[in-house]
Amino acid sequence: MQITTEEQITQLVQQDKWMMVILNAAKTLDLPDWWICAGFVRAKIWDALHGFHERTSIPDIDVIYFDPANIDESAEKKLELELRSILPTIPWSVKNEARMHVASNMPPYNSSVDAISKFPETATALGVKLDNENKVVLTAPCGIEDVLRMEIRPTVYFIENKERAAIFKERIEKKNWISTWYMVKVVEENF
Repeated sequence: MQITTEEQITQLVQQDKWMMVILNAAKTLDLPDWWICAGFVRAKIWDALHGFHERTSIPDIDVIYFDPANIDESAEKKLELELRSILPTIPWSVKNEARMHVASNMPPYNSSVDAISKFPETATALGVKLDNENKVVLTAPCGIEDVLRMEIRPTVYFIENKERAAIFKERIEKKNWISTWYMVKVVEENF
């Protein structure tokens, strides 16, 4: 399958019943600035580009939101429980990006999209959500070129800092995406 545009990515997600069930469940929480991000989107694109007929397993479904008024981690755990009550077999992970900069050792984020732009890999810096008409909306603050070229490279924030560059390298080894998606390549320029 060939994918070249953001519209084709949103159509790919929109046509996936499983993904739409998950997006609809997350939407019921009515969270501020919410997205389902990272592997949820990247894996779907890479599966399609590889012509896989079966979905590649992902370790969790990352739901993020941005609420500076309540940065208590226990609120996130309550939201995960709420999602598990809707879809108990889904490995939910809910994070409020208004507090996650501390865990990432970065300056505070100003939105969920800002947080996504600072994910380790450009190909993972993606998020989807549903608008008011239940249409899929995509955010790709680092662009879609790398995910479509199946290239893994660090975002600017992981190139600029030696400690974060080391985290990027460790993630590449640990995730071992190339063993699942054989056409994927790591681009090691700039670090």
